[in-house]
Amino acid sequence: MLKGWLDRWRGRGKTISRLKPVIIPRDHHAVSRRDISSVAVKTLYRLHDGGYQAFLIGGGVRDVLLGMQPKDFDIATSATPEQVKQLFGNQCQIIGRRFRLAHVRWGREVIEVATFRAHHSEGDAQSAKTNAEGLILRDNVWGNIEEDAARRDFTINAIYYNIADFSLWDFAHGMKDLNARVLRLIGDPTTRYREDPVRMLRAIRFAGKLGFTIEDKTAQAISELAYLLEDVSSHRLYDECQKLFSAGYSLPVLDLLHEFGLFDALFPEADLFPNDTLWQLTAESTDERVAEGKGINPAFFYAAMLWGVVQDRQQALQNNGIPPVPAWQQASQQVLAIQHARTAIPRHISQAIRDIWEMQPKLEQPRPRQVEATVQSERFRAAYDFLVLRELAGEETSGMGAWWTRWQDADPGLRAEMARALDDKPAAAKKKRRRKPSSNA
Repeated sequence: MLKGWLDRWRGRGKTISRLKPVIIPRDHHAVSRRDISSVAVKTLYRLHDGGYQAFLIGGGVRDVLLGMQPKDFDIATSATPEQVKQLFGNQCQIIGRRFRLAHVRWGREVIEVATFRAHHSEGDAQSAKTNAEGLILRDNVWGNIEEDAARRDFTINAIYYNIADFSLWDFAHGMKDLNARVLRLIGDPTTRYREDPVRMLRAIRFAGKLGFTIEDKTAQAISELAYLLEDVSSHRLYDECQKLFSAGYSLPVLDLLHEFGLFDALFPEADLFPNDTLWQLTAESTDERVAEGKGINPAFFYAAMLWGVVQDRQQALQNNGIPPVPAWQQASQQVLAIQHARTAIPRHISQAIRDIWEMQPKLEQPRPRQVEATVQSERFRAAYDFLVLRELAGEETSGMGAWWTRWQDADPGLRAEMARALDDKPAAAKKKRRRKPSSNA
C-alpha cells in the first residue's frame, strides 16, 4: 500500500493535461481517403457536416503510415455519444458504462466513435471514478482534442487525420517515434499503467505486431508493475489474450510476455510446467494459419499453454487410485477452473480445450475398431494437430502422430491393414503409463 502511494505521489503532475499539435498538411504525408474504409469516411463526413470535429485516430492512421492494412478504423469527435446517436439514428448504438462509446453500424461493418476526453481528474462522481490504487473505474469526462490527445496511450496512437482538410495532427511527436520504430507512452509510465494496467499488454501487443522497440522508461515500468494485472477483470483479460494470440504475431508476443514478466499474470500455473518448444510450435502454427487466411481455434492455444499443468494434475489423481479416464476429466475441470479465474474462458471454448486434452490418450492408444469413429469426432482435427505438435516438441507419443498422418493419407485397404496392426503392438506399449512432465520439459 505504501509503495503504491509513493508511486502515485512521484507520478503526480507528470501526466500531461493537454498537448499542442504539429499540423502536417495533406501534401506532406501518405494518408489518403483511398486507404480508409469507405464507411469510415462516410461517418467522418456526416459528423463534419453536422458541425462537429471528426478525426480518424489510432491504428487506422498508424498502420496506413506504416504501409499496413488497418484492421479497424476508429473515430474521435467533439460530438457526445447522444449527439452521434441523433446524427445516425438507428444505425448508432451507445455502449459501455466505464467508457461510453458510440458504435455506428454500416451493414456488417461497425465504426467506433469516441467523444474527446479530458483527464478523469476533472470529472465529477458521475463521470469519473478511480480506486485506491489509481485504476480508472469510470471515465466519461468530455474534453477537447488537445486534452484527448494527452490521454492517448502511446505517441504513435496520438496522430489524428482531419477529414476537414486531410491534414495530420501530431500531438506527441508520434511521427518521429513511428519513423524510429519506437513505442513510447505519453506521460509518466507508472501513472499511466496504474490508470489502466492493460496498457502493459497493449505495449507488448504493439511491439510484437509492429516489430517496434519499447522505449526504456515505458519498458522498465512494465516489469515493476506486472502485478497490477491481478486487479483487472478476468473477462477483459480474456479479450486481451484473444488480441495477443489471434492476430498473426503470437510468436514475438509470447517472447515479449516472458521477457517482461507478464506471462505469469495471464497463465499463473503454466510456468510451473514450462514446455517452451510446444508453446513456440503452437505460436508458429497459429501465425502461419492467420497468414494463410485460415481460421484459428482459441482453444488450441490454451490447450498448449496448460498442457503440462493438466498432465501433472491427471497423473497425481491417477496415483491416488482414480482410473485414467475420470482422472483426465477431473484434471481438466480443475485446471480450467483455476485459469477461468484469471482469464474468463467462455464455456464452449473450455469444452473444446477439454476435448483436445481428453482425446490425447485415445489417439496415442487407439483401439482398432474405434479408429473410424475417432476420425469422425468433431474435435478430431484439433486433437490430431495437437498430438503432432507434441510429437514435434519431443514428447513420447510412440510415433502415433505420424501414424494418424499416414492413416489419413492411406487408401481404404491400407487403412484396414494399419488398424489391424494396432493389435500387434507389444502389450507393454499399450499399457504404458503416461510420463509425468518434468519442470524442464
